[in-house]
Amino acid sequence: MHPVLKAFDEAEFGQKNVLNLRESLPTAADARFRAESWLRERQVSRVGEVLLITGRGNQSPGGVSVVRAAVLALLPGLRRRGVVAEWREHTPGSFVVRLAPIASMLEAPRRRRDRESKALPADPEALAALDGTTLSLLRRLASRTLEGLGVRETEKFLEAEMLSQFNTLAAAVTAGEGSEMRLRQAISDALEQMDE
Repeated sequence: MHPVLKAFDEAEFGQKNVLNLRESLPTAADARFRAESWLRERQVSRVGEVLLITGRGNQSPGGVSVVRAAVLALLPGLRRRGVVAEWREHTPGSFVVRLAPIASMLEAPRRRRDRESKALPADPEALAALDGTTLSLLRRLASRTLEGLGVRETEKFLEAEMLSQFNTLAAAVTAGEGSEMRLRQAISDALEQMDE
């Protein structure tokens, strides 16, 4: 990539908001996994737009970028899941992706294949390790979500909804030191977006 263009992109998006898949030459499956994980993390971090560099495929067999094709196939699914709002070609080897609000991810309808591939924790004790403040926020989020769906007796479904919301948000939060704080912020952001 031309150094001047790279500098302009980093100035526009910020270094943290540029994912360059072209540099590491991943397989299609690895590119999809890395792109989805990164886009979900950037969404939870409340970033508006990001730059996703796939490469053009000039050095690929047949001149077709396997990484570009994998990312293009991934983006419509992420839009259905409420992660991506839209995308556009930035250059022949990159896309600008506008991320959806966190609330969109939580409100997206679950498809049967998504439910089967991402099973809920079997044990509600998974929530027991959370700080009281995080648990309280998660309870508020689950309750608000159920009320938004028109459920009158939310208490019956509250624990299952808390697990569902926890799974959705935890998958988008980077693991490691400070992860619960990032999870708590994502829950707070989702509640704030529901009030808008």
